[in-house]
Amino acid sequence: MGDILSVVDTEVFGVWFLIGAALVFWMQAGFAMVETGFTRAKNAGNIIMKNLMDFCIGTVVFIFIGFGLLFGEDMAGFIGKPGFDIFTTYQDFGWSNFVFNLVFCATTATIVSGAMAERTKFLSYCVYSGVISALIYPIEAHWIWGGGFLAQMGFHDFAGSCAIHMVGGISAIIGAKILGPRIGKFEKDETGKIVKVNAFPGHNLPIGALGVFILWFGWYGFNGAAATSVPQLGSIFVTTTIAPAIATVVCMVFTWIRYGKPDVSMCLNASLAGLVGITAGCDVMDAFGAIMVGCVSGLLVVFGVWLLDNVLHIDDPVGAVAVHCLNGIWGTLAVGLFATSNAPLSEIDGLFYGGELAF
Repeated sequence: MGDILSVVDTEVFGVWFLIGAALVFWMQAGFAMVETGFTRAKNAGNIIMKNLMDFCIGTVVFIFIGFGLLFGEDMAGFIGKPGFDIFTTYQDFGWSNFVFNLVFCATTATIVSGAMAERTKFLSYCVYSGVISALIYPIEAHWIWGGGFLAQMGFHDFAGSCAIHMVGGISAIIGAKILGPRIGKFEKDETGKIVKVNAFPGHNLPIGALGVFILWFGWYGFNGAAATSVPQLGSIFVTTTIAPAIATVVCMVFTWIRYGKPDVSMCLNASLAGLVGITAGCDVMDAFGAIMVGCVSGLLVVFGVWLLDNVLHIDDPVGAVAVHCLNGIWGTLAVGLFATSNAPLSEIDGLFYGGELAF
């Protein structure tokens, strides 16, 4: 009887893994809605097309190049051995693993779209989509999830604060810097010094809000798909709910005090920031850790937007760098601080739980 239950349990979580992959795919719609709602109406068609094609182009190159580099035989801890198992051994191919990592790859690619919105040539974006899906994501994800050098060191990133969001955010800031600002974003005086930063309000906040809710919904699959027990899955759902909720409340209070009223778009981004922050440690943190992650994320997103606009003078129309890069870094570091063996199936303790500072 025990063997039968074990088999059933394995099959159930196998199905849930694929459902999680479908939820992550649905997040593409969320990213498209956020980017469209937070930008001007004249760019809506270009934005939707970019979000469609980064998945479609990414799928093609991931089939032929990316998947082998990610999960192929480890070569010196740096890269997987290229291969074509999907064509040569399809009967025994890891279909579920392929689909899940494909949608993870697509998420990494689409993060960049928001930071480069309203001034990117479509052809150039298509080329970028191919490069990040074929080379950048597969190689760095191999370090963490494919048996590379970080995995060998015990690095913990359960669902991708580092592998997906930090990498996507770094790519976003590089792309935004290379492109330069939108016309009229920064005003300069006679000496060339920037004296004013102009805001370009999004044309449809309800669409942006819908995108955030779609992303939050999809994040339960993003973080929870790899769970291997019901208690662990329940704990992941709890931390994935607490962190963004706390981040949003903290951001609302801060912007209310700072600007005299809550900033709607900033609070929406704070929800995403909390989700990004909890992603790496969602399986090894308890409620207290999730609260701490959310508190920092809610402030960090405000600081990040201010930093890019007023210090670095980098134009990021949707706040992608503040949400994904800064909070991806924070989420990665937070594992070493707030991980606890009290969480289901967790065997590590962070610095604040009597352990050593480790990631």
